Amino acid sequence: MIDILDVHIHTTASVHAYSTFSECIAAAKAKGLELIGIADHAPSVPGSIHPFYFMNFKVIPRDAYGIKIAMGSELNIIDYSGSTDLPAKILKRLDYGIASLHKECIEIGSVAENTAAIIGAMRNPHVVIIGHPDNPRFPADLDAIARAAKDNGVLLEVNNSSYFYKHRAGSADNAKIMLTACKKYGTKIIIGSDAHIDLDVGRHEDAQKILAENNFPAELVVNSSVEKFFECVKYRKSLAP
Repeated sequence: MIDILDVHIHTTASVHAYSTFSECIAAAKAKGLELIGIADHAPSVPGSIHPFYFMNFKVIPRDAYGIKIAMGSELNIIDYSGSTDLPAKILKRLDYGIASLHKECIEIGSVAENTAAIIGAMRNPHVVIIGHPDNPRFPADLDAIARAAKDNGVLLEVNNSSYFYKHRAGSADNAKIMLTACKKYGTKIIIGSDAHIDLDVGRHEDAQKILAENNFPAELVVNSSVEKFFECVKYRKSLAP
């Protein structure tokens, strides 16, 4: 399987991550990636960076260091309507957003509430990816989420960290349900490492195994093409007022 990009990477700007911007880029190049995406946690995660960090991305060349670079954020979904924790004026400065549910930022709701939160986040045109939607801590209707992602042109993430570290126990079983729904609706997915150290940049083996076990069609996986990823970004951004 062609896999040349990783856009769910955290640096020391997320306090619970351990490698710098430069170290993560070096790791991506060493693994032969063509695109690296830095998506540090938005401010609602305890200890995370000030919003001002996300306002100065203009100083970062997007085609330097011998690799393409995208600068985004892992946004926190903070209510069951799908609101996230950075204002529109900052979101416009991001290349892309990942929207995720984290127990530190929102109470774990019912299946209906968690589903509404995720689908609500898809209405934000700066959200390109839903992070670890198969997390069992937030039980949700994965069929409805896959259908909504298809309708909105949003990517659902297959998060390698969930399976490798097993800190979201049960994610692999939920991934099978999600991938079945994605095949049914033609929903595109993206593999993300969710790296918090340079050693994990581009580590997608566990996610790739799950895709193979479920005979997931390669044409629905955007990791095969930098252009495919940016086509999704362009479409989502085109919906912004």
